Amino acid sequence: MRQLLLFILPLTFTLTCFAQTDADKVKETVSKNDIEGHIYFLASDELRGRETGSPEIDIAAAYLANSFRRYGVKPADNGSYYQAVELEKVSAAKDIKIELNTFKSGNLLPLAASNFDFNGDAIFLNYGLEEDYNKKDVKGKLVIVKAGTAEKSDPRAAFRAAKNKRELASKNGAAGIVELSNADAALWTQLSGYFGGEQIGLKSEDVKKLVHVWLQDTDGSIEKELRSSKKISGKLSVSGIHKKAVPSRNVVGMVEGTDPSLKNEFVIYSAHYDHNGVGKPNAENDSIYNGARDNAVGTVTVLSAAENIAKYPTKRSALFILFTGEEKGLLGSKWYVEHPVIPLEQMVYCFNSDNGGYNDTSIATIVGLNRTTVGQHIINAASEFGLKAIDDPAGEQGLFDRSDNVSFAAKGIPAPTFSLGFTAFDAEINKYYHQTADNPDTLDYDYLEKFFKSYVMACRLIANDPNTPFWTKGDKYYEIGEHLYKKK
Repeated sequence: MRQLLLFILPLTFTLTCFAQTDADKVKETVSKNDIEGHIYFLASDELRGRETGSPEIDIAAAYLANSFRRYGVKPADNGSYYQAVELEKVSAAKDIKIELNTFKSGNLLPLAASNFDFNGDAIFLNYGLEEDYNKKDVKGKLVIVKAGTAEKSDPRAAFRAAKNKRELASKNGAAGIVELSNADAALWTQLSGYFGGEQIGLKSEDVKKLVHVWLQDTDGSIEKELRSSKKISGKLSVSGIHKKAVPSRNVVGMVEGTDPSLKNEFVIYSAHYDHNGVGKPNAENDSIYNGARDNAVGTVTVLSAAENIAKYPTKRSALFILFTGEEKGLLGSKWYVEHPVIPLEQMVYCFNSDNGGYNDTSIATIVGLNRTTVGQHIINAASEFGLKAIDDPAGEQGLFDRSDNVSFAAKGIPAPTFSLGFTAFDAEINKYYHQTADNPDTLDYDYLEKFFKSYVMACRLIANDPNTPFWTKGDKYYEIGEHLYKKK
């Protein structure tokens, strides 16, 4: 008996020593050296800002696919790590002009344009929201509306509302839509630089077939004249636009879960790997938008999760998606949710990672932390590695709707964004956000190690939880989620 006990005790001691916790597994696979190496490559001058459609972003895609392969992550799309995303480059219009009764102008900005020549009736429909179409016949007419909504009419709010307005106009049979913008001269010049130039969009985005332009009306005089007119005759012409196909791709990989039942549920770990390419030189003659924070950090966060979960699979299956074209309008994620490699109803959570910068290295900021039922897992994971997880402190920025997570949220999939720690969108953030200063040598890698470990730990806690994640009751996407997962 004594000899048997002596045999059992060392064996028990050995098993205890090697029973790794999730925190142990995270520490084993996430290292500062690896983080630094990945970021320095992706945000190097040689990749010239990873602009969508450039040869350099293809190099980044190959690097990411090879990293998946090296970790043991399996291809998820027909044996390939690449999902083709069909984009097209649309040249600027050479000529664009409008006439509304006696008013004439060439001061327009195309939000969605193709060569177009309209001459017919127009109709003014307030803000062009659903109720404004009630009992109105707009078929074949040019719809004129105010930009934005009654609550918010600034350009950012107007842009967020634009797609919905375009869809409503198209659904009701309008020939085109013109929004009256209250932007002043300085802001209009900035907007002209963005919308007036060459643009890249999804080739298959049908709603873009409807021409949609902004017309400057700073003092509201055009609106006043149209409101008082019993009949509006309109002419709108857009010419000189050329379109060209642009090949691009998302990078996608998967790891099967270990639980016989839960492995049929997938957690998505996502980030965009594109940035803004090359622009005008700054005072230091630097013209490359390296995008270290935005979004080499997010991309490598997902790589870290891939390496960890490939070595130590979780109960739920994992789908890793690195998106193209986020900076061009969330294009890669918009394409993906319409062409998923695995049915969306099997995707129970999307843990996105995107960044503008940080101004507090004691925290991680999660945009949408309290909007899903697993927020506590994220809080606990951050705490494990010395960080405090907080929710979005800059609600006025609309960050939840400005990253790839919203493409999944709109389908009903719970989808917050894990971001570097910020307490406000202040000067420190804007020093690097979409600036040439966003270089890899300006990052705090001791902080990043904690940040990455917190993300990977949260991934493990969420993917191993026996309870399926969902939206918190009352969230704007709660009912859409119920429909997706057939909870009703």
